[in-house]
Amino acid sequence: MSQNSIFPFSLPSMAVMRPWLFPLGVSLLYGLGFLLEPENTEHSLHICVDMFQQLTLPMLFAVVMMVVFNRFLSPAVVARFLGRSAGAKGVVLSSLAGILSMGPVYAWYPLFKTLRDKGASVFHVANFVGCRSIKPALLPIVVSSFGWRFTILFLLMSFVIALSVACIVSLVCTDHEKKESVR
Repeated sequence: MSQNSIFPFSLPSMAVMRPWLFPLGVSLLYGLGFLLEPENTEHSLHICVDMFQQLTLPMLFAVVMMVVFNRFLSPAVVARFLGRSAGAKGVVLSSLAGILSMGPVYAWYPLFKTLRDKGASVFHVANFVGCRSIKPALLPIVVSSFGWRFTILFLLMSFVIALSVACIVSLVCTDHEKKESVR
């Protein structure tokens, strides 16, 4: 045992244990619930199992779609389509790239910087980021939870707002860049 350690166990054992802390905590809470309120706890467990069964197929479909998109859509492929003079084609492609992109947005920031350095417009980068809120992999879950009407309206409004935000960001940043270049 190290002199600096106040714990009788080593850190690697904690690293192995960490992923199990939440499931163990939930299990302990259910165990305590069964001791104190067995009927309510059993009802709660049945609700959780029902929810899990309802979400299994949509979640499985979402995972498969994410794997397929991650396999065939790389940041390098996306970078080719976000050039400054892309026009309407660039809008469509930056929207699709944002919609199909996976993973955390911060992982894309270095790509956005590279794109800007190579001449991508602020509009296309902002449109890409705005359209990331539309996730095709999650559509089955949204439809099963809220229905087609809500889903279509939500997707349409998300797309319109993403384009609006991209226009505003482009106008503000372009004006700022012009003022900076005058100085």
